[in-house]
Amino acid sequence: MEGTISTKDLKAKLDSKERIQVVETLAPERYREAHIPGAVNIPPDKIKELAPRLLPNKDAEIITYCANPH
Repeated sequence: MEGTISTKDLKAKLDSKERIQVVETLAPERYREAHIPGAVNIPPDKIKELAPRLLPNKDAEIITYCANPH
């Protein structure tokens, strides 16, 4: 399923302890500056390499997050 989730809905999912995995697709230096607690960092150019190892739970809902100052 593809779609957009609001900040409010994401917070509700995190608060309810649903089986979700938040993936921040930020550059590592941006991730170190600030990130959602519990989120894993997978930069876009490393998805094929890191996703199988960092996202082993095939039943979890995966929510991706990125930031663009522009």
